[in-house]
Parts: sequence; structure tokens; C-alpha cells
Amino acid sequence: MEKRYYPYEDFLADAKTLTQKIEWEFDAIIAIARGGLSLAQLLGEYYNIREVYSINTIGYDHTKKLESVEVFNLPELKEAKSVLIIDDIVDSGDTLVEVLAVLRKEYPKVIFKTASLFYKKSAKVAPDWYAQEADKWIEFFWSEDLLSAP
Repeated sequence: MEKRYYPYEDFLADAKTLTQKIEWEFDAIIAIARGGLSLAQLLGEYYNIREVYSINTIGYDHTKKLESVEVFNLPELKEAKSVLIIDDIVDSGDTLVEVLAVLRKEYPKVIFKTASLFYKKSAKVAPDWYAQEADKWIEFFWSEDLLSAP
């Protein structure tokens, strides 16, 4: 499997790209943990939104895709009207499809939109906004740098 290392500098540039693309007002952000956490925190700071939450999913075991996606630790969104869901990559789309299904069932009056750093055209669903298309496995700096540090 061909891989691409994704450094912090590219992450920062792509986060800026997303802020230029996202033309929608939202009152909360949900990061799909763990990949969406760094971007969600950064966007929370940029948009001055303190309602930054996370939701957990399990869809991969390292690089091996699992048969189904488990979604758990839903945030409390009773006051939210519009929520931006953030992830690092929409690969197959299975995680995003499942997260949206669970959240829409739990909070049918909330409008959910999605953003990611990367999107693969072969995914089942596209995010509303993304910075780059992906054509190989992405090795994100937050997953790699501490492991390779001396």
C-alpha cells in the first residue's frame, strides 16, 4: 500500500483552505475521534466556538478496515441548531454515513454538515467541504511523529 506522510505545515494550510470554503454558520463542532480532533480544536479557535465535542467510532484496526462501524459517546446537543462534523479523511465513507445516521436519529431537528481534510472519490458519501482528494493512505503527523521521535 502506497503511503503519504502529511506534516503539520500541510495541515495548517488545509485548515486555512477549509475556513475559506465553509460558508455556513454553525453553533457547535463535533470531531470524529481521533482523526478529527486536531482540526476540530483548531476550527473551534478560529470560529470562536466553545461548543467543541467529540464522538467516538471504531471502523479500523490500524490499517485494516472492519466489517462495521461502531459509534459511541454521543455529545449532548439539545441546544444546538447547526453542527459541523469534522474528520481527517472520508475514505470509504462508512464512518461518516454511520455517524450521520446515529446523530440524525438522536437529534432530528439539528442540521449537520461535514468537513474533512481529505476525501476519496470512491467513498459512499462526500463531505460538504474538504481540502484535498486522497489517492493513497495518509500517514498524519499526529499519528506518526511521536512514534518516530528519539
